[in-house]
Amino acid sequence: MPTSTRLALDPEPSQGAESNFTFSADEPADHAIGRSRGGLTTKVHALTDELCSPQTVQLSAGQAGDNPMLWPLLDEYRPMSGDQFRLLGDKAAYSHKSTRARLRKMKINHTIPEKSDQIAWRKAKGSAGGRPPAFDPRLYGNLNTVERGFNRLKQWRGIATRYDKYALTYLGGVTLAAIVIHHRVRN
Repeated sequence: MPTSTRLALDPEPSQGAESNFTFSADEPADHAIGRSRGGLTTKVHALTDELCSPQTVQLSAGQAGDNPMLWPLLDEYRPMSGDQFRLLGDKAAYSHKSTRARLRKMKINHTIPEKSDQIAWRKAKGSAGGRPPAFDPRLYGNLNTVERGFNRLKQWRGIATRYDKYALTYLGGVTLAAIVIHHRVRN
């Protein structure tokens, strides 16, 4: 007559050594991979010039916002350029009052439109709402240089579809692509 035996699940881990994987000091814990609407993705943040050439690049997880990555990009770009430049940004990510205040404090000229709710809030406060930020629609028309710069990056298959496991390797590929694009548009 067969007997059935029941095994108790051992709450402690079984035999074997701990993982020997260690993160590099420069490697983010999430490898710049995060969940967004499209699944697991990596977001490439870049500053581009008027020739649609990426100047500085940073990576973040897919669900991360654009605004917090603006400051590391500017910190990296400012020592390199030394020149005065104008930042063009879209209203979805960069129109917050704190962003404008920090850009003014850093003495960075910017052209960023106001959101409709910000306009309504400012008008509702009357004269206490302050004056509207300066906005030049002609200059704002050049914002497409950012999109065109990203389109040039996406021509590289390894950048468009991230095959690299590590963020440092992927960032190296993005940097290489940006360098090649930079030299192509200037020669």
